[in-house]
Amino acid sequence: MSSVRPSPEILAIARRWIEAVPNRRPNDLSNLMTKEDHLMFFGTGEDEVWSGQAVRYGVGAFFGAIPPVTTHIEHFAEAYENGDTGWACLTHEIAFEPHPDRSFLVRSTLILTLEDGAWKIVHRHGSVPTPNEEFTGREQTAIADLIAAAKDGFALDQTEGLASIMFTDIVGSSALASALGDRAWSPIIAAHFDMIRDIVADHDGQFVKSLGDGTMSSFPSARACLEAASAIQTTLATNTQDPHLSVRIGIHTGEVMQAHDDFFGTVVNKAARIASTAQAQEIRVSDTTQLIVRNAVGFVFSGSKDFGLKGLEGRHTTYLLEWQR
Repeated sequence: MSSVRPSPEILAIARRWIEAVPNRRPNDLSNLMTKEDHLMFFGTGEDEVWSGQAVRYGVGAFFGAIPPVTTHIEHFAEAYENGDTGWACLTHEIAFEPHPDRSFLVRSTLILTLEDGAWKIVHRHGSVPTPNEEFTGREQTAIADLIAAAKDGFALDQTEGLASIMFTDIVGSSALASALGDRAWSPIIAAHFDMIRDIVADHDGQFVKSLGDGTMSSFPSARACLEAASAIQTTLATNTQDPHLSVRIGIHTGEVMQAHDDFFGTVVNKAARIASTAQAQEIRVSDTTQLIVRNAVGFVFSGSKDFGLKGLEGRHTTYLLEWQR
């Protein structure tokens, strides 16, 4: 049985290492790396392939040579661990002086191992992606299309019919993790996931997975999904402990399709995109979900808005679920 599991601790360490670059913290960069000779560093340049302790000693000066960073936005971050090995993948949008209006997308992969009870980076790979069309003169989408389909896939207990998919995401989690440090942040995020998992189970839903600092869950009932979302927001709003966490929630209901024991469909992608349009403490739902439950007692909707959702054609109407009474 696989013991691979999401790792909030490794994600926090990876973010600390990444954020040390624009914040000019060379000691953080070197101290988070192994002292062993198997340390490896792959950069974006053709000849940037190095190994050994020279990497640890020189990493601060290497990144110190870049211009001051004017924009640093995280777009994707996930981390996992399996025994004494872990890994993280992050993407960031970065712009430098003297051209703050020109940004680059940077991908970073980190591999870590446990050394005397502490996670240490043993391998770093950074890249700046360039579209294949610039090299070949044509788009090459076959692999991208397959990955997009697989990305939407998930295994469910439910085998047919409509499913309501809920995504949650902590607002401002990067700043909180950086301010608190890895040791303090790890149990907080773990407790947050446990809270959501319990609420989802209490409403006959399935906690599918955590994604970085967010979660994905599925419900056979749209009503139960909205009740669970409201319970999550209410629990967070009434929590008096520090730090105070705020989440945004996105929900969409649609038909699921089975293929080789996995489920695929735009229902998952659309729910994730709707979540990205919500603000802190908001529950934003698709027009399909709103239509299913709009006549049910106990639900009030407002704030109708049309959005263009990445990867989906046309405009999409969404509503705010008024969970505060």
